[in-house]
Amino acid sequence: MQSDGGLCPVQSFFGSRAILSGPAGGVVGVSLTAFDPSTKEPVIGFDMGGTSTDVSRYAGELDHVMETTTAGITIQAPQLDINTVAAGGGSRLFFRRGLFVVGPESAGANPGPVCYRKGGYLAVTDANLVLGRILPDYFPKIFGPNENEALDYESALKAMTEVTEEANASMKKHDPKGFKKMSVTDVALGFIDVANEAMCRPIRALTQAKGYDTSHHVLACFGGAGGQHACAIAKALGMKSVYIHRYGGILSAYGLALADVVHEAQEPSSRNYESGNLSYFNERIEALSATCRAALEKQGFSADHITVEPYLHMRYERTDCALMCTAAVETSKDNKKIHGDFKSAFLDAYKREFGFVISDRNIIVDDIRVRGIGKSGLREERTIEKAKDADHAPVDTTTTCFFKEGRMDTNVYQLSALKSGHHVKGPAIIIDASSTMIIEPGCLATITDEGDVTVAIGDGSAANRIGTQVDPIQLSIFSHRFMSIAEQMGRILQRTAISTNMKERLDFSCALFGPDGGLIANAPHIPVHLGGMQATVKFQIDHLGFDNMRDGDVILCNHPKAGGSHLPDFTVITPVYYQNSKTPVFFVANRGHHADIGGLVPGSMPPHSTNLNQEGAAFISFKLVEGGSFNEKALIEQLNAPGKVPGCSGSRNLNDNISDLRAQVAANNKGINLVCELIDAYGMDVVQAYMGHIQSNAEIAVREMLKEFGRNARESAGEAKLHAVDYMDDGTPIELTVDINEETGEATFDFTGTGPEVYGSCNAPPAVTMAAVIYCLRCLVGHDIPLNQGCMAPITTHIPPGTILSAHESAAVVGGNVQTSQRLCDVILKTFSACAASQGCMNNITFGDDDMGYYETVAGGSGAGPTWNGRSGIHTHMTNTRITDPEIMEKRYPIIIRQFGLRANSGGGGKFKGGDGCVRDYEFRKNLTLSILTERRVFAPYGLNGGQKGRKGQNLLRIKAHDGRLVNLGAKTSVPVTAGDIFELRTPGGGGWGKAE
Repeated sequence: MQSDGGLCPVQSFFGSRAILSGPAGGVVGVSLTAFDPSTKEPVIGFDMGGTSTDVSRYAGELDHVMETTTAGITIQAPQLDINTVAAGGGSRLFFRRGLFVVGPESAGANPGPVCYRKGGYLAVTDANLVLGRILPDYFPKIFGPNENEALDYESALKAMTEVTEEANASMKKHDPKGFKKMSVTDVALGFIDVANEAMCRPIRALTQAKGYDTSHHVLACFGGAGGQHACAIAKALGMKSVYIHRYGGILSAYGLALADVVHEAQEPSSRNYESGNLSYFNERIEALSATCRAALEKQGFSADHITVEPYLHMRYERTDCALMCTAAVETSKDNKKIHGDFKSAFLDAYKREFGFVISDRNIIVDDIRVRGIGKSGLREERTIEKAKDADHAPVDTTTTCFFKEGRMDTNVYQLSALKSGHHVKGPAIIIDASSTMIIEPGCLATITDEGDVTVAIGDGSAANRIGTQVDPIQLSIFSHRFMSIAEQMGRILQRTAISTNMKERLDFSCALFGPDGGLIANAPHIPVHLGGMQATVKFQIDHLGFDNMRDGDVILCNHPKAGGSHLPDFTVITPVYYQNSKTPVFFVANRGHHADIGGLVPGSMPPHSTNLNQEGAAFISFKLVEGGSFNEKALIEQLNAPGKVPGCSGSRNLNDNISDLRAQVAANNKGINLVCELIDAYGMDVVQAYMGHIQSNAEIAVREMLKEFGRNARESAGEAKLHAVDYMDDGTPIELTVDINEETGEATFDFTGTGPEVYGSCNAPPAVTMAAVIYCLRCLVGHDIPLNQGCMAPITTHIPPGTILSAHESAAVVGGNVQTSQRLCDVILKTFSACAASQGCMNNITFGDDDMGYYETVAGGSGAGPTWNGRSGIHTHMTNTRITDPEIMEKRYPIIIRQFGLRANSGGGGKFKGGDGCVRDYEFRKNLTLSILTERRVFAPYGLNGGQKGRKGQNLLRIKAHDGRLVNLGAKTSVPVTAGDIFELRTPGGGGWGKAE
């Protein structure tokens, strides 16, 4: 089985095409069993196993993608569109500083959950056992060291009791007056609810984020644990129907057995999809089809058992987002579209996925792919005996289970004893040899003619309404819900943006803010954006006031005095009003990097700017949308305004600016809708109360961390005071003293000693310093907590005026956001002796001319720590963007990437080695202007605790006209380059930790 859902001979099988082969079998199983061609109701496949849950969608044809990221590794190969989340039956359960946490750590199969009798860890399976939803008597006796014992209920109950006592003690300590004691079953139910919410997020990503209504799907549950959570997941997502196959526990294996044999042929194209090229596409599809047919006939398939499916991998010119398209309709040969209309299919898919089409762009076919299918013909068609009395299914036994409604008597049924048409009312348990199905109260299960189970989902109205008092279970759920809002905003922004910078490099961030402008939740986007955005929202509240805000207004700003990081980062803020409220009840905002907003050089990242007005268009408080109207005329005037500055130009790509700003507005609108849905479901008082609770939880986590650091510092050095200094390449010191009160967990971050404002672009606005502090605090806590305003509540920050961290409002700052921010992180982490320095640079590379501009950041090495080696070739700390593939760059821009790889031995040595930097060589194919804005070319990334420094970076230019003369360009410059010149970038490595043994 391959990741694309097809079988292949073992001699043709290779790893990169099989990463998702197991989940792919499940998708095939769902497509053949759960989808009804007569109703065409789409199906969500929900495969919950021991360590993870895989989610897919099927609406009549398998959805293929060319790229996915699994366990942090990006694989580019044809594969089914499957989303994975680290939540399964073996996911471990924790109570951490007021939050119920499920995973991502897994107990695995050995030692497994506590109930496996092998000294394992408390897991989701234990919670289901404690709640009575798993019945040991129906499980084989294969547990314990000798694998001959039953599931251990007593040990699971004991472990759950210990966590309950820990949670109760923590809640009583932090809120003695409002404390309400939780029972063991309350806690077990809470963990199940949190696990369910975690599993809902990838389903929302697969549906809502792609323009589908989640509630208009059937939930097809399978996998060993899927049936235990099916009804609860469906209720949470508003779905009305659940389907569980009779072989649900092993549906992936069943799907594999039914799968067809597939042989694929693929070749690159890089031609426009237009009339003059249609005969070429037809010819190549026929040739690839013949290759597939011949390969399948060789495996024994007759011609009438072979079909071929042609695909074109299509994208708009100057974008990276390609879609795998099948033909929309078959047309006659006279129309030259022998294999169908691929353009219509592409436009339909693009409009559905991204919300718009681009009328004035060519459509490029990157690859031609033909999928040859040898039909196995294997289908199991059987029916079971009809029930004589549908409402009286045979009960095997009765047990007691716990649900939100309380403790309830629950009938247990053997699936093998149920007949077609039997109805089973919840609460009930249906047991099969490979799975357990929980039919929750208010739900009704029906046995189909084939012996499968369909469940009609009730409305769940029996659940108690949530109060405003903090509840650790609901705290965890709201944390997921708030973050999900920010994530879906990000997906809408990616879908609707048009520029490479946002759509492909993902250089944007989305977040949700309270009525006071305080950060509540964010998606895991760009750290330098997230920590500083709340300063922007707060500025607008103070600057405009609520009296000058209206429902339908959208505010644009990027100025450092308004909480901006640097001018290319445009922040779009929308106040959220609810049911005629007079003032905003929330704010939603996003910040995205625009590749060109005018200024001295193409790409708007001038290395030698000395004044803010040289860096592009500036907005302090611009009503981008006012009363529902998009102010395009005034926007264009301001984007062109930098052209009035000597030596500068207005925006060099107005169309992308305007399109991306519209996308940013659309992302905020999605956030508004989701916030209002949340308020509709829970009530304004509850949602706003949990905003505060989430922030308080982050505050508690930071205070506890600071207390621990303070105590350790006093024991080792006699005082709870930490200090460090590091230097920018121009010699400017960044100095930090942290004074900790170990009793209260408060700390003062004092940057006294930091050097003065610089005559250049590396000045950092205060918002950047705040972003670095909040990011480092989040890292130092050591486990997953919400990144929000609460992290800063125990912190007092002192930045002396006139420094590189508090420059005049007219000072140049474009480099402060991308370089000084990185040095800030190194200094803060050095102060706490947390880890060695990372590359300390984003390696900003810009090239272009009057007609085009390109901007990218390049990865380097991360610093080693007390227990880990640094990662090689990775972005660290303040940035989290992806790089454009060399093939795409070479197609789109006049350059050739001559080399791109790791810079061997550039990481510092030690007990734990620093990560290696990168080598990236650019050969220019025409005359351009090259701008570089880098750091760590003078001062190397430090090692700690005896570890060695990482190697410094280098920027070299090999000049063709001078027989390949090699010139060191230094850290920051803008130079003309000619065709044949090669820019050789060597990024810094990370520092090492500890003396080498």
